[in-house]
Amino acid sequence: MPITKKYKAALALFDRDSQYTPTEAIDIVKKIASAKFDESVDVAIRLGVDPRKSDQTVRGTVALPSGSGKTMRIAVFAAGDAAQEARTAGADLVGADDLAAEIEKGNMEFDLLIATPDMMPLVGRLGRVLGPRGLMPNPKTGTVTTDVGRAVGEFKGGKVEYRTDRYGNVHVRIGNASFEAAALEANFRAVLDEVQRAKPAAAKGKYLRKISISSTMGPGVKVDLNRLRPVD
Repeated sequence: MPITKKYKAALALFDRDSQYTPTEAIDIVKKIASAKFDESVDVAIRLGVDPRKSDQTVRGTVALPSGSGKTMRIAVFAAGDAAQEARTAGADLVGADDLAAEIEKGNMEFDLLIATPDMMPLVGRLGRVLGPRGLMPNPKTGTVTTDVGRAVGEFKGGKVEYRTDRYGNVHVRIGNASFEAAALEANFRAVLDEVQRAKPAAAKGKYLRKISISSTMGPGVKVDLNRLRPVD
């Protein structure tokens, strides 16, 4: 992939080999986000886990205090009162067999899927379609729940999922470049605290290995692991 002039210009604004405090890194990322659209800001955390082992998988959700900056489209598998609760809470798609039929056709115009427990046998049959896209509901992330109204409200309000990829990295969107720096830092710290809380008991050695923050079109800015907390 060729390096663009804008990317080269961004690299000239900071030392890519240096490490920065979260505050400094966020300031740099905001400064170099120069695309014509409002770029997202993402944090990448390399963890000292073996994601091939089920007892070292890191997965869950975190409520971003400043919101994610993304308008979430949410689909819900529910029936009866639960379906009405989901609609009232703002779910974009609600259904059962009809929703399953649309998903089987490849119509998946949503970012997140929530289901009531009684719907999971139906949802389970869609595993080969939902699984590869990371859309399968899971109790660990609060996407399998009897309280679908609350779940929809939380995810619409800035709650996001995270999970390790096959290399042991966690990638989380923490907002947009247009966010105030303090708002991005609040989200960053919420993610960091949650990922640290979720450390598997089976993980040995150093848990936090590398952290970087970047915008959609910009290079990653390394965060100094020894300066994660603000100076009082």
